[in-house]
Amino acid sequence: MLLELALALVGGGAVGFIASRVLGARGTVSEAADAAEGDGPPPDSRFEQLLRSLTVGIVTLDGRGHIDSVNAAASTIFDFGSRPVLGRAIIEVVPSFDLDRRSREALAGHPSRGRISLNGPSGTRVLTVATIPLDGSDGVLVIATDETRLRQLEDTRRDFVSSVSHELRTPLSSINLMIETILANDGDQEALDLFLPRIKREVDRMVALVEDLLDLARSEWGRLRLRREDVDLASVASNIMKTFEPRAAQLGVNLTLQGRAARIDGDPDRLAQVLVNLIDNALRHTPAGGSVTISVQQEGGAATLVVRDTGVGIPFNDLPHVFERFYVVDRSRARDAAGTGLGLSIVKQIIEAHGGTVSADSQFGLGATFTCVFPTARSTVLA
Repeated sequence: MLLELALALVGGGAVGFIASRVLGARGTVSEAADAAEGDGPPPDSRFEQLLRSLTVGIVTLDGRGHIDSVNAAASTIFDFGSRPVLGRAIIEVVPSFDLDRRSREALAGHPSRGRISLNGPSGTRVLTVATIPLDGSDGVLVIATDETRLRQLEDTRRDFVSSVSHELRTPLSSINLMIETILANDGDQEALDLFLPRIKREVDRMVALVEDLLDLARSEWGRLRLRREDVDLASVASNIMKTFEPRAAQLGVNLTLQGRAARIDGDPDRLAQVLVNLIDNALRHTPAGGSVTISVQQEGGAATLVVRDTGVGIPFNDLPHVFERFYVVDRSRARDAAGTGLGLSIVKQIIEAHGGTVSADSQFGLGATFTCVFPTARSTVLA
């Protein structure tokens, strides 16, 4: 009955097999743990080989709730390290009152399964733990899996869906309101002249958002296609800068390019996308009278692209997060809050696809600097 319950609790056939074998192999399991701690050679048995190879942590407790055996995965999951743990109470080596409570309940014949949190030097980890009484013996089988990464992915997915929903809901609500106003005025020409350009801007914003999402998805799936050729990074920067000069003049921002030719093995269209996002970001955060400087240089086996502005800068606490999806430092400080929060994330993905790196540096109130480093065409070929 308890074996069937173990299967239901954990949901894995391998765990059921372990539960059915532990009672008859308790001594052997302990020997395997002793061998892992240097007390003797490991027994050559299929069961012990299975325990050692499992990524699921297996711990057995005796009738007093003291550790009787552990496998290698359990040592990693519970971060035992080189500490001696056999014969010690579970609460002594795993600082979790929740796990201790579940273990004592299992000793009383009540199995359980649930999540526990462990705080450590690397942060909080989330474990799923099943505690199962052993049939015919005073003891408990503890089965643990580390679900920290899965939990992080779940949080990322939830935040991503929430952010996309918010970014789409705002322009859609605005469009809906303007269309209702036009219809209520029976197609009045003044209402059309006022609202149709705004509707067009909101639609363009949503199209840009969808295109950014597609680019980001392709890059994260490893499907970002690069049409590589020998490219002069300074030439690409010069062409993109010219397209931004009218906007910079309108905003009262001085836009300049410095440096010389730097040839890399890259996709000119994707590199142009990097420059568009970086320059657009700089202009949106630089007040009138400020400047945005683009510099390109080649030194040794690397080509460096730097976009520096004299804008509002990035607060120290926000700096590590600027390349995250949908992360917007503070819309209230930007002259144009139309950004989607995806531009810098896409920049990072494109540069890394080229084998390069990107970093951000800033002093709040004194502007920001984005530095992109690419391998040159020659070094790429040699590599």
